[in-house]
Amino acid sequence: MASRLLFLARHGEQDLPPDALDDPPEVGLSARGRRQAALLGERLAGVPFAAVHHGPLPRAAETAALVTRSLPTVPVYATELAGDHLPHDTDPAGLPAAYARMLAGFSPAERVDGPRLTAAAVARFAAAPAEGDDRVLVVTHTFLIGWLVRHALDAPPARWLGLNHHNAGLTVIRYSSAGPPVLVAVNDVAHLPAELRGTGLPPDYRW
Repeated sequence: MASRLLFLARHGEQDLPPDALDDPPEVGLSARGRRQAALLGERLAGVPFAAVHHGPLPRAAETAALVTRSLPTVPVYATELAGDHLPHDTDPAGLPAAYARMLAGFSPAERVDGPRLTAAAVARFAAAPAEGDDRVLVVTHTFLIGWLVRHALDAPPARWLGLNHHNAGLTVIRYSSAGPPVLVAVNDVAHLPAELRGTGLPPDYRW
């Protein structure tokens, strides 16, 4: 029997003003985001990863660089498969207005390219290896993590919406040749102190 533990981590908090309305791709991590990433690395130190993959945007690349300071012997790869893209061209009909507005902001090209990249990410990461056992870390964005959680649960495609993830939160999915995927952990932030939790979530989701 072959198996994979797929570790999914959202990037750390971006360096944006509190009232920012957009999400510029060129922005890196805030001071809190860098601390979140370093603590995530400490949490994962000693895990025998086969590889670390991260998206190409600065916030993901910087997070991966800080995490892998605690994983000095693990190979690291940048890949557009772990990028910030629309995972599914979801029909907004019948969805809450906030979701419909968000989906309307994607261009026709993004509606094609995003699902294509996501399907390739599922094929690349969301499966057991041909033989043996491995552990893989992907530092990515909340949309891809939500899609992979939805995929593991075999939920309807639109259920990727509403799966929001903490900055530097950790989700782990086990894939096995012997059965369906198993969610081991979702949005785990045990490595973060209280003051570093909840970033990346809408204000009304926080407690």
